[in-house]
Amino acid sequence: MSGHSKFANIKHKKEKNDAAKGKIFTVIGREIAVAVKEGGADPNNNSKLRDVIAKAKANNMPNDTIERGIKKAAGDANSVNYVSITYEGYGPNGTAIIVDALTDNKNRTASNVRNAFTKGGGNVGTTGCVSFMFDKKGQIIVDKEECELVADDLMMMALDAGAEDFVEEEDSFEIITAPDDFSAVREALEAGKVSMVSAEVTMVPQTWVELTSDEDIKKMNKILDLLDEDDDVQAVYHNWDE
Repeated sequence: MSGHSKFANIKHKKEKNDAAKGKIFTVIGREIAVAVKEGGADPNNNSKLRDVIAKAKANNMPNDTIERGIKKAAGDANSVNYVSITYEGYGPNGTAIIVDALTDNKNRTASNVRNAFTKGGGNVGTTGCVSFMFDKKGQIIVDKEECELVADDLMMMALDAGAEDFVEEEDSFEIITAPDDFSAVREALEAGKVSMVSAEVTMVPQTWVELTSDEDIKKMNKILDLLDEDDDVQAVYHNWDE
C-alpha cells in the first residue's frame, strides 16, 4: 500500500479554503443527526456517534457546534430525515468511483450525481458494478510530526487493539482495521493520547488506475470537484492513482 497514503490529499483538502471547511462541517452535521436518530444522544452508549464526534474533532469542528448538532437531532422530532444512498460508476479510462450520499431528496441527488459523472465524461452504473473492486476498511492516519510515539510503539498499540495492518509512510502512519474493529482501535489510540489526522471507515481500492493523458486527468478532476461541491454527497471513493 506504500505510496497510496491519503495523508497528502487530506492535508490538501483541509487547507483548500473556507468553503471546504464549511462542506465538511455540513457532512459531519448530517452524520451526527443520523447517528443520534439511530442510537441516541449519549456517545457513551452510541459507538457510531462516538466515531462521528472523533471525526468532527479531527476536522477541527468546534465542541459547541458538535454539541448543538447533537441537541438539535435529539430534541427536534420534526428534523429532516436523511436517507443513505450509494451510487457507483466509471470515470475516464475505466476508473471506479463510489459516491455515498445522505439526502432528503433522492431525485435531486441522483440528478446531481449523474450530472457530475456526465460532465467529466463518465457514467453512473448499476449497484455493485465497481464496489467489488474495493474493500471496506477502517482507516486511521497519524501525522508523524504530531506523534510522540516511535513507530514500533504505535504499531503495537494499534495491533493490540485489533488493527489488521500498520503502514509507515514518509510523513504519516496508516492503520487499517476491519470495519467492526475500527471503533475499538480508534478509542485505544485516543486513550493513548495519539492525535489522528483522519479516522473513518472507508473504501480501500484493491488495485489502482493511472491516468496518463491531461484530458483524462482534467475530466476526472471535474467529476470529483462537482461531487465535492454537492452538500448531499458525504464521501467519494475512487481508484485513481493520483
